[in-house]
Order: sequence, then C-alpha cells, then structure tokens
Amino acid sequence: MGEAVDCVASASVTIGSSLIPMINKLQDILAPVAVGSEISLPQVAVVGSQSSGKSSVLEALVGRDFLPRGCDICTRRPLVLMLENRPAGDSDWAEFRHLPGKRFYDFTMIRREIQAETDREAGLNKGVSDKQIRLKISSPNVLNMTLVDLPGITKVPVGDQPSDIESRIRKMIMSHIHQPNCIILAVTPANADLATSDALQLAREADPTGFRTIGVITKLDIMDRGTNASNFLLGKVVPLKLGYVGVVNRCQEDINKNRSIAAALAYEEKFFRDNPVYSSLSDCCGIPKLARKLNQILEHHIRIVLPGLKAELNSQMNAVYKELQTYGKVMESKTDLGATMLSVLSEYCEAFTSMLDGKNPDMLTKELSGGARIQYIFQSIFVKSLQEVDPCDDVTDDDIRTAIQNASGARNALFVPEVPFEVLVRRQIARLLDPSLQCLRFVYEELVKISRTCEVTELQRFPVLRTRLDEVMVNFLRGGVEPAERMIENLIEMEIDYINTSHPNFLGGNRAAELAMHQLKSPQISLGITDSEAQTPQVVQAKNVKIPNEGSRAQLNNDQPVSGSSTRTWALPLLFRNWRSSGDSLDSRSIGEQNHSQSMPSVIQLREPPSILRPVEVTEHKAVEIIITKLLLRSYYDIVRKNIQDLVPKAIMHFLVNLTKRTLHRTFIQNLYRENLFEELLQEQDALILKRKRNQELLRVLEQSVQTLEKVESDVSSRTSSFIFEASTELRRIT
Repeated sequence: MGEAVDCVASASVTIGSSLIPMINKLQDILAPVAVGSEISLPQVAVVGSQSSGKSSVLEALVGRDFLPRGCDICTRRPLVLMLENRPAGDSDWAEFRHLPGKRFYDFTMIRREIQAETDREAGLNKGVSDKQIRLKISSPNVLNMTLVDLPGITKVPVGDQPSDIESRIRKMIMSHIHQPNCIILAVTPANADLATSDALQLAREADPTGFRTIGVITKLDIMDRGTNASNFLLGKVVPLKLGYVGVVNRCQEDINKNRSIAAALAYEEKFFRDNPVYSSLSDCCGIPKLARKLNQILEHHIRIVLPGLKAELNSQMNAVYKELQTYGKVMESKTDLGATMLSVLSEYCEAFTSMLDGKNPDMLTKELSGGARIQYIFQSIFVKSLQEVDPCDDVTDDDIRTAIQNASGARNALFVPEVPFEVLVRRQIARLLDPSLQCLRFVYEELVKISRTCEVTELQRFPVLRTRLDEVMVNFLRGGVEPAERMIENLIEMEIDYINTSHPNFLGGNRAAELAMHQLKSPQISLGITDSEAQTPQVVQAKNVKIPNEGSRAQLNNDQPVSGSSTRTWALPLLFRNWRSSGDSLDSRSIGEQNHSQSMPSVIQLREPPSILRPVEVTEHKAVEIIITKLLLRSYYDIVRKNIQDLVPKAIMHFLVNLTKRTLHRTFIQNLYRENLFEELLQEQDALILKRKRNQELLRVLEQSVQTLEKVESDVSSRTSSFIFEASTELRRIT
C-alpha cells in the first residue's frame, strides 16, 4: 500500500513538473510584447514589510545568495523569479530577460546585475519603480514555481523617495496581489504582532476570503525565551485557508560571515527537531516544507485556472486579430496597390450611397442622419418656411393704392388695372429665390458632412488618400451645385416672366370683386391707415378676407378683360357712382364763365406740389381696389409657391444628390486611380505600421501561448489517465 502512495506522489510531481514550467514559458512568451500585465498568470507574490526576511526566504528557496542585501530598502523593483527544476548535470545558471542569451553561472554577478538594473531604472538614491526585472534560475535543487519579490512596505521616505512612498509601494503591491490568479505569500517576523502585520493586512484587502494567502512566520529562533509561535502556525490568531509555515532566517551576522545557505538550512532543521514545541509541528516548519507547499499549491491553482486562462488567451487573440484586420495587409507590388485603391474607392462610394438611401448598417437611433437629414431640410425647413410667408406682409395698403393710381395715369380708373397686381406679384415671386438657393446650400453642406463621416475601414490607413478624396468630393459637389443653381434661378424667372392668370386655381377678378363686396357688408374696421382716414365711413377691411377653396375658384373664374381697353382690367359693376351727364357739365361751365366775366376777384395762388407725392384720399372705391389686389396677390402667390415647393427639391435631387450617386465612382476613378499616384496616396502612417508589426507579433505570441496550453492539457490528461491505470494495477498486485 505504501508503494502505491509513493506512486501517487511521484505521478503528482511528474504532472506538476509540466504545469509550472508551462506558466514560466508563458511568462517568457508574453513578456516581450507587454501583454503579461493584461493576462493574469498564476504566480506567487512575496509581500512583507521592510526587513521582514523576504529576501532570506527567497534565497533559501533557491539555495543561493543572489539578492542585494543591506540595512536599508533593498528590493526597489519587482523581481519576477522563475525557478526551473531540471535533471542534475550542468551547473546552476540564471538568465535575465533584459539580457537574452547571456547565462550567469556566478551568482555574485547576478546580485550585481540586479543592483545595476535597479539603479538604471529607479536611480541611485533609494528610489523605487514598478518596472519588473525578470530572472530565470535553472537548477536541480529547486522546485518549479514563479515568485515575485515586491518592495518591502516602508513608512518613512529616505533618499530620493517621494513623501508618499508608502502609498506608492502599497499601490504597487496591490496591483500584483489583487489579480485572482496570484498566490500571496505574506511574510511576517515572529517578533512582531501578527494582528498588526502589514503583509496580512494587504493580503486581507486583496483576498478577503483567505483562499489565496499563505502565511510565513520568519525569525522563529529570535523570539523571546518562553514564547513560541505555535498559535500563529496553527492559525488561531489570524486564520488562513492555506495555513502558515514557520522558518528560521540567516541573521545579518551570518550574512556578513558568508554563512552558506546549506549551513543555514541545516541549522534550521536542527532547531525545529530539538525544539519540543515545533517538533510536533513539523508539517508546517522549515524551508523544504515551504517549498513543497508552494509547489503543490501553485500546481493545484494552475489546474483550476487553466481553462479560464485558455479562454482569456483566446479572447485576447480574437481581439488582436480583429484589430489587425483594420490595419490591412502590407502592399508589396503595384498590383496590390491598384487593387487596394480600387477597393477603397468602391467601398467609399457604396458607404456614401447607403447613407443617402438609409441602408447604412450602422444606422443611428438617437438622431437623423444621411438622407433623412436632406428630407428634413426639404419638408420641415424649406416647405414649412414658404408656407409661413404672407405675400402681403411687406406690402402696405399705401403701396397698393399708390401702384393703382400710378397705373391709372392722369385719369381716374373705372376698373381695377392689372399692372399693379403683376408688379406686386412679381416682386413677391422674386422673394422665393433666396430661400430656394439657401435650401440648395443646406443640401450641399449635408452632402459634404456625409462624405466626411463615411467610415471605411481601409480608408483609415491612408491619411493622404483621405485628404485627396475629400478634395475631389467637394469639387465634385460644387460642380453639381452650379447647374442646380441655374435651374432654380430659371424656375423663378419663368414664374416672373409669365403671370398666368388663366390658371384654373387662380381666384380671378369677378370672384375677387364678389368677395370685396361681401366684405363691404361686414362691420367696418380699421384698414391700418391714418387716424384721419380711419374716420372716413367708406373705409373697408381687406386684410382678413379669406380665399375660397380651389373648387369654388374653378367654378367662379369666368373673368374676361373689358374690351376696348389697352390695359386689361377687372370690372367693378357695383361700384360705379352716379355721374352727372356731359350736358350738365357744359351748362355749369357756361354759368361759371358768365360769373367770372361779371366780377373779377383777387388771384388765387396754388401751393407748389412737393417733390414726392402720395395719395391722400381713401375712398370706398379705392379701398375695394386694395382688397381685390390683395386677394389676387395671395391667390397667385399660393399657386407659384406650391410650384416652387415641388420643383426646387426635384432640381436639387436631380442635379446634385442623384447625380452624385450615379457618377461619384467614375469621378474618383478619373481623378485618383492613376498608377503614378498609388504610392503617394496609399502611404501609411508610421504609427500604423508600428501598430501592425506589434499586433502581428502579439498575435504570434498569443497563438504560441494557446498552443502551449493545449499541449500541456493533452500532456496532463494523458499522464493522469496513465497514472490512474498504473496505480489501479499496482493496487491489485499488492492486494
């Protein structure tokens, strides 16, 4: 039965010998690409206050003197110590990561190199740094494990240390031991109060459950006589799931006298064997017990985290691969350059068209984008703004009255002349040009924005091409603006040049006259004229007359120009006053002449007419003319407005938007797809080239790491199965 137990133990060591070196290999693989800090690898972090005996414990585990020693702070940079067990044969050797290929066989030189590398990074006067030193030691006298020696916790700054040195060191320590795959080796001297131990306090913060913490009680041989650390070792003071191990360190006198590690281990063994208290606690006393405990715990921990570690590496590898895809492939020939250029231009045009058509796969949900913004400009800005305009807002009654009187000439018109209406309506139609051109400008600016927000993965690699592409795009859009602008100007000029009063939806003179007469019968209110004119009883209101719907217009629009008139007018049959006959007028003149001849009064002097004359009298007839003119003006302006609201967006879409979609790709080919421009346009940034190289190396490292894990998993599985079979066979043979 004992032979079976030995078989189990040997199998365990065999399996562990492949697990821990695998982690060391991963450390070596991941360290050059600085991804080790992102992936938590299983390791043992040594934590303790200054002069707690950390360095002595590490040297005892290695069996060599190789760490800087002194009375002040010695460990000023994290030291990652990878111990590799190998068969006996060659001498022990060590290798630094920053000196690849150079093996150290003299461990005194190792100490000097650690000190020199520390000084290079942290300075010569007690400064600290969180940049790691990585050291690999290969020996048949060590067990496989990875240890991280962290700076000791200090309270008072010395030398060049900053005033917050304590918080900095604590932060450095926490960054290591907070990782879930880290085993915490909390070192506390036996002559200190365990309840106030800095190492255990930090360990409890990082590992509240205590599942990852091993306690080490050092300097058991210098405790006061009559006292012992049995309660500490048994976990009765501060319990830990992984327990405690007590050790005896070399004192400073031993170090000064060059007492060997072997002699110190022999003294430790004798001390525990001869001490009646510790002899009964042999399972938790001594450096050999600590080494085996660390090896077994680390091996067990690796077994637990191995699946998660593999998943984490795969996740990192996928992320790096996706990022590497965004950087594209290296182009080595003209053919590659031409294919890349054509691909970029095609993808850009497709992305631009997709944004206009609302087929963008990365469609926004918080705001309008792409073609939806152009539709908003047409309907919610252009059309709505024109609908809110009243053509009579900037035309006063005085303006209309003056225009009518000017059109009448030297005579008082019997009918409403058409000339004032045409002059006023042309003026209002001309006002539609500016908002129409503004709408064109808004759409142009939106197209420029869309072109600059088109995200094409390949295009991000080539800043020169992006700049030239934007230039070509802007020039192309400007070229589309010019014909659209001419078309809009032509539309406005067409409406101005021909006033089509025969339009079926136009109100017409007869219907306007009827509405004016209807208004006369309504209560008289102000026309917005002067106070003196407002007292005239013939004043009527024209502003609030409502135009009937288009159906009634079509039925009532039967106006015909009055024949015999050189200027077309609309008749006012109900507005004629009773004029005196021409005979009466002659009689009156004859009577006036007789009276004048009989009596000669004094000469009447007239006032000189002012340079600017305005009509001063508002009659019922004039007021109704104003009403009719306003009704006709609103009616015809409404017809033209609807035409412009419909035709301007069509012109912009035809000459600018749709033209861009149809011919953009051809324009890019003509301007950019030239062999002599390939190298200039497809020039990559130096930073991107460096990122691609780094990610290629990182991807290679991660793939190698995953392959290493898979190999170890297969090795562990096969060895475990073989061991189970051999152990069961051995048990049957023994029994």
